[in-house]
Amino acid sequence: MNDKKWDLVALASIPVIMTLGNSMLIPILPQIERELKVSSFKVSMLITVYAVVAILLIPLAGYLSDRFGRKAVIIPSLIIAAAGGAVAGGAAWMLNGNAAYWTILGGRLLQGIGAAGAFPIVIPLVGDMFDDENEVSKSLGIIETSNTFGKVLSPIMGAALAVWIWYLPFMAIPVLCLLSLVLVIFLVKTPKRKEEPKSFPEFVTSIRSVLKEKGRWLYAIFAIGGICMFVLFGVLFYLSETLESEFKLKGVLKGLVLAIPLAALCLASFFAGKWIGKNKTRMKWLGFIGLAVLTVSLGVIGLFDNIYVVVGLFTLGGAGIGATLPCLDAMVTEGVDKEQRGTITALFSSMRFIGVSLGPPVVSLLIGSHHFLLFGILAASGAVGGLLTLLAVKPEKGNQPTSGGGQNHNEHDYDDVKQPGGYLPGRRKKSPL
Repeated sequence: MNDKKWDLVALASIPVIMTLGNSMLIPILPQIERELKVSSFKVSMLITVYAVVAILLIPLAGYLSDRFGRKAVIIPSLIIAAAGGAVAGGAAWMLNGNAAYWTILGGRLLQGIGAAGAFPIVIPLVGDMFDDENEVSKSLGIIETSNTFGKVLSPIMGAALAVWIWYLPFMAIPVLCLLSLVLVIFLVKTPKRKEEPKSFPEFVTSIRSVLKEKGRWLYAIFAIGGICMFVLFGVLFYLSETLESEFKLKGVLKGLVLAIPLAALCLASFFAGKWIGKNKTRMKWLGFIGLAVLTVSLGVIGLFDNIYVVVGLFTLGGAGIGATLPCLDAMVTEGVDKEQRGTITALFSSMRFIGVSLGPPVVSLLIGSHHFLLFGILAASGAVGGLLTLLAVKPEKGNQPTSGGGQNHNEHDYDDVKQPGGYLPGRRKKSPL
């Protein structure tokens, strides 16, 4: 991994910056609501529109990255994201009222287009860079940790910038995107293609084949990723609104409170990525434990309408999400061949963005209802994710290390077509898995 250290540094900048570009707005949504004189639901759309357009375009970006190369998609995507941030910041600076709101929303839509071809393409690119599964898992752990570090930094940075001028978080996005763009152009060296990319009909056929063969566990992982993001952004929206409306907590102090559960998520993600290695059974059970911790913490929060309980227990729940995400990344990336990796990981990223887009508006509609109902729905979502991990994700036992440190090889290790639909593929002669 040492010879690719700077490649990873450059790639890790992308999730940090894409996360900042979205999550920096979470702590200042009530402030934006007052400045633009719009409803809580309307202001939540600034998060949702970014995610919705990304959901629609991520699969296309994945296909284009498989067809034309990862950097060929990432570089223009960063430029588009920078332009979207500039449009939103310029509108907030120069316009007022409805004109400002709708133009900012348009800028956020443009930013979402750029986001679709940036972070989601980093995951398959990391998978392309390494042949050893341990290196892939560790590197994906670093990427996921940088993503979660962006989430930790975002409420503090967003609140600190907005103390000066409320729209500075929008203005910061172009600067950050251009910084990442320079790093990617000069530091990232993509692996050479070993064969010609498939034509579109061949590509569609291969994707259908992958989903038919491995659909049960892939669909489960897609859903689990969406659930994690739905809960995370839903609770962050709740905390942002509650801390300001009920406790008059604003600015950097509010950002620091929001960063507490995100810091736990970041640390858990880092250590999970280092620990799971290539052991798929370990990935499954760590993911299940993380979701179980999340579910229990949310359930208990529902019983106690107390802000200290919410922050304290969601810190535990955030650690559960952090433990789960690297496991999902590794299982998806290592579970499909390189030719389809860009599109399959793009579908996974789309599901995560669905969670991001649903969390704030759903919570904005439920926030006036009973506390138990709100957190009961979130806890039920976590429980669904845990059950999917337990019942639908079934790693192949044949590729786990033996007591002697080697591999148990049998006929299933070389032909994953023979496995039941819910099993992860075993190690094959012609592929890393």
